[in-house]
Amino acid sequence: MSFDPATLVVPGVRSLQPYQPGKSIDELERQLGISGIVKLASNENPRAPSASVGRAVTQMLPELSRYPDGGGFYLKQALADQLAVAPGQITLGNGSNDVLELITRAFVRPGQGVIVSQHSFAVYTLAAKSVGANLRVVPAIHWGHDLDGMAEVVDSETRIIFIANPNNPTGTWVSRDSLIDFLDSIPKHVLVVLDEAYFEYVEEENYPDGIQLLSHYPGLIVTRTFSKIHGLAGLRVGYSVSSSKISEILNRVRQP
Repeated sequence: MSFDPATLVVPGVRSLQPYQPGKSIDELERQLGISGIVKLASNENPRAPSASVGRAVTQMLPELSRYPDGGGFYLKQALADQLAVAPGQITLGNGSNDVLELITRAFVRPGQGVIVSQHSFAVYTLAAKSVGANLRVVPAIHWGHDLDGMAEVVDSETRIIFIANPNNPTGTWVSRDSLIDFLDSIPKHVLVVLDEAYFEYVEEENYPDGIQLLSHYPGLIVTRTFSKIHGLAGLRVGYSVSSSKISEILNRVRQP
């Protein structure tokens, strides 16, 4: 009998396909035989990072033979000061994608429910299915989240609702008033993950800062990233802010 690893795959992974990120400019130019491509597929910041980032990376080159601080003490402290939260509320990840996977791994058992919106970030589906979750995809309204529709499908087995604000890839956003009404309607056994990867790009007056809502909603988790506004996609740095109790649980499954 020949060995077939596909027979050993856990059920949630069987239907998944590898995530396909946007191809690099170099790869596209090789394939198409052209030059001067402007890449928009991955929403990367076209500007180079701050010069201070380059200096900091250069200073760390002699330390590359050593493992870094797995707890990210100084980064957590800097974020805590910037965001006016406690360091213990912060969970670091290799990009915010990593944190999204930590959340599903820590809080969702096979068969439990995860709710996402149609036309939302593909990683929510990957993270949910990989742990065997029962995925509910709620149809979008005008390419955005139908919060009422998402609330209506919550049941006793629902554990997580993912909301991207603003939404990736459609660019729609949820107002502060709408978000608060939604959070008020969600039972306490459900975590709401507010993905704010593009938080810094929105200038609308009624756009919510999810971190400011944490004290009122203990089941809320806010994720952000250094990949977009800070232009550091290549460093893969993301984080979540939540209650310290949730953060402590996430750090149990987080790799150093």
